[in-house]
Amino acid sequence: MDKLNYKKSGVNIDEGNLFVKKIKGYVESTFNEHVPDSIGGFAGLFDISFIKNYKKPLLVSGTDGVGTKLKVAFMAGRYDTIGIDLVAMCVNDVIVTGAKPLFFLDYLATGKLDSSKMADVVKGIAEGCKEAETALIGGETAEMPGMYGQNEFDLAGFCVGVVDAEKIIDGKKISENDVVIGIKSNGYHSNGYSLLRKIYFDYLNLKIDDKINDYQTVADILLKPTKIYYQEVKKLLQENIKVKGMAHITGGGFYENIPRILPDNCSVKIFSEKIPELFEYTFIKQNTNIENRELYRVFNMGIGLIVVVAKEEKERLLNILNKDSTIAYEIGFIEKGDKTVKISGVDF
Repeated sequence: MDKLNYKKSGVNIDEGNLFVKKIKGYVESTFNEHVPDSIGGFAGLFDISFIKNYKKPLLVSGTDGVGTKLKVAFMAGRYDTIGIDLVAMCVNDVIVTGAKPLFFLDYLATGKLDSSKMADVVKGIAEGCKEAETALIGGETAEMPGMYGQNEFDLAGFCVGVVDAEKIIDGKKISENDVVIGIKSNGYHSNGYSLLRKIYFDYLNLKIDDKINDYQTVADILLKPTKIYYQEVKKLLQENIKVKGMAHITGGGFYENIPRILPDNCSVKIFSEKIPELFEYTFIKQNTNIENRELYRVFNMGIGLIVVVAKEEKERLLNILNKDSTIAYEIGFIEKGDKTVKISGVDF
């Protein structure tokens, strides 16, 4: 009888060691002066001595995954952008508080470790971290045969940032007649993919490599990485724009995310005609019978980040963000109310 060992049970330690070697360069490319160590230890290290410059530093944390968008990556056999999604989903939640993201950690769980495939994932995570100027200081890769299929894996991420208590952006100063600015999304981002898979593969009977237009396949459309809004928010804060509130338009769309930053006596009106039309949403409207309210409750509809400012800040904000190309739009305003969202063409 052959002797039992870990590899025969489905866990390949050698493949795990090879994976660490493959990702070492990607991970270390995200390091900055605050990271004192290399990968391979039991925990990631980060020097926070610089926070002595903060009057009252508050740590801000966020954790998330990419949901069933992973299913599309499996179908397409593409893994180099899903890591960007992972970073974006965590970082975008952290920066809306006004925080500077500091470091990021990831968790990868798979039925059978494929070092090349997982290295592509980490390559994307590193790319996202560099865009957000945050260090990838650690993570965990778990090979768990029997828990996941051999060609499947799951991802989770965790981001920590810092903000001075006196500079935190929490929506408490939002008031009537403030302006709502929307910053353009990059497509579907990482939300609503259970519905998207239903639309594309069941309702429309499309295949992953079918052409949607002259230059994009289904995979191209569905695997566009989530936009990371760190650079846009950084510009606004560096220019001392008095941002009253920001909302990441993620799971729950407009109706669930915007109220999270509204005071109890405020509501918001959104003018759908002022939102830039993205091909992704035009395609859904033209090819399905989904009601508009459901679309705005599930998807970002072309706006991935909401910024609320006083009227007098509007022009300066738009000039800053639209310097190179138009990505920011005045899409609504704040009125008296009870934390509700009303969208033209849907609610009025």
